[in-house]
Amino acid sequence: MAHDLKDAASPVQADILPPLAPEDRGILSSRGEAMLALLAAALLVAALAFGWRAYVYQEEGDPVASAMLAFEKQNSLVVFSSRFEVVAESVNTRSVAGVNVDLLESRQAAIIPASVEYRIDLSGMEADDMEWDEEAQLLTVTLPQLQTSRPNLDEAKARIFTEGVWVSRDAARELAANNSEQAERRAVEFAKNPEVLALARTAAREAVRQNLAVPLQVAGYEAARVEVRFASDAN
Repeated sequence: MAHDLKDAASPVQADILPPLAPEDRGILSSRGEAMLALLAAALLVAALAFGWRAYVYQEEGDPVASAMLAFEKQNSLVVFSSRFEVVAESVNTRSVAGVNVDLLESRQAAIIPASVEYRIDLSGMEADDMEWDEEAQLLTVTLPQLQTSRPNLDEAKARIFTEGVWVSRDAARELAANNSEQAERRAVEFAKNPEVLALARTAAREAVRQNLAVPLQVAGYEAARVEVRFASDAN
């Protein structure tokens, strides 16, 4: 048993390699050095490209295409709404046996709130309606003519003033119908007032500029400006 322990405790002889000559320590062949240098260079280029792509580069798209895409998402753009009041007045004369009777004459005046919307039809916009100046970073947009909606008369809130000794039901109905027709015609005329149209056109330019600001930024043109005009401006 003691013999076994002695054998187990005896040192183990390991094979010892001969020492390397100084010129052989840590030295690659010329071919290996070239391969390592190429690999390091490739990794450096890849790292630089990835960093530039992630933190510096912003892919720039076509500004005109980006603007057209923004317009396609909304065929019609309401740019302005005008609220006002119109005054209408009608007279109704009733007759007896074919003779007009002054006592049966009635008059009615109405002050009716009205509203009109101004919109731009974007469905007909084409790429030719936009011009991009790369050097100036300027997108010029030419809009079609403004369109106005049919006047909306709020007759429930109308103020009615009626005169007459005796106003029949038929007379009252005719007076109200005539006043409604007058009010709509006058609302249309008011909507075409040059001062109101000027306000609507200014609102349209600003609305289009705001609608195109984000698509241009997404396309990579953060410094781009948008100039909006109407086709009739050149006339």
